Amino acid sequence: MQVSAWRIAMFALAVATSAAAQQATPLATLVDEAKTQNSSIAAADHAARAARLVAPQKSALPDPTFTLQQFSVGSPRPFAGYSNSDFAYIGLGVSQELPYPGKLRLRAEIADREADTKVVETLALGSDIAGAVKADYLQLAYLQQTLAILVQSRDLLDQILADATERYKVGQGMQQDILQAQVERTGLTREVTMHHQEVSAIQAHLKGLLHREQSSPDIIPVDLAETPLQRTGVELLAMIEKQNPQVQIDASQVRKQDAQLASAKRESKPDFALGYQYENTDRKYRDYYMLTLSLRLPRKKRVDAEIGEAVEMLAQSKATLDAHLQQQLAEAQQAYVKVTGDAELLKEYREGLVPQSEAVQRAMLSAYGSNKEQFTRVLQSFASVLQLKLSYAQTLQDHEAALVRLETLTGATLR
Repeated sequence: MQVSAWRIAMFALAVATSAAAQQATPLATLVDEAKTQNSSIAAADHAARAARLVAPQKSALPDPTFTLQQFSVGSPRPFAGYSNSDFAYIGLGVSQELPYPGKLRLRAEIADREADTKVVETLALGSDIAGAVKADYLQLAYLQQTLAILVQSRDLLDQILADATERYKVGQGMQQDILQAQVERTGLTREVTMHHQEVSAIQAHLKGLLHREQSSPDIIPVDLAETPLQRTGVELLAMIEKQNPQVQIDASQVRKQDAQLASAKRESKPDFALGYQYENTDRKYRDYYMLTLSLRLPRKKRVDAEIGEAVEMLAQSKATLDAHLQQQLAEAQQAYVKVTGDAELLKEYREGLVPQSEAVQRAMLSAYGSNKEQFTRVLQSFASVLQLKLSYAQTLQDHEAALVRLETLTGATLR
């Protein structure tokens, strides 16, 4: 028996030492890690860099064309008549297409606006992934807190069950009381097991976001605590238009469609082609020199259709921007109401409901020990305290999750 007790003590010491060795990781550290290590962000960043290289291609003149000609006279054989006819020649020429002034600049501007959109999309993706990391982290912290509540409650229930068993042995209790307590304990054990399973799933998802090996040590969150909201609702709503990722993407699309419309209008102007050719007719005859200027006239029907399409696309972009702006404002307002409402509820739990219920529980346990209280009422009090503590933890997690949502919507740092 002494050896068994010694082994149990050593095992408990090893577990405590292992837990102490694993330090809690601040949320900000994980967010920074995700932004630098996440593969999706890296892929979007490369796409944005590639998009920046499109504008120089669009602004460059079309490739020049060099021509070598050989004109025969009297026979299809190469160089036939070259030495006895002033019509046979060897010619060298070059030609260059010249788009109407401003066309290339506007095409490059469209590419620049597209690149701007890619950059904003990359930032929005980073914001979304940061929000996912924060959500997983908060859920882990919540499960860590509720797991401690469940384990502590199970230990208390074990004590209550032991007291009830001793009373039953001396004829002061009923077997039904013991059975009821055992059922309650089984429920707690099931909740603890489900917590462990949920923690494992969240750890896997979070490690994926951080690009960590799944076999790497689990992430230990800092204890969940209430974060006061320092911004007013008006301030938060004002940030939406300036800093909301989706609104910024839509605004970038509007600027792109503006450039697209300007380019479509410019496409109605003619393009030119300039060519020059030198023709050598052997030294007996005079050489030829040819300068060519070509003019390409765009078809009005096609250009009008392009302009009409650009007008409609611009209108669509503006309507999409407004729709998303209203949606983001509504979500921000809902999150703000959630944060402020939960803050009041947390205060009620912290200063009233939880301490009062714990005081009632202590009084009932004391009365039960003196044979002045029924076991059923003690068990009801136990379940009530447990539920209030779990509700407090859930409200705290909801409060912090709403703050995270506000951070994603506004682009501000609130936690």
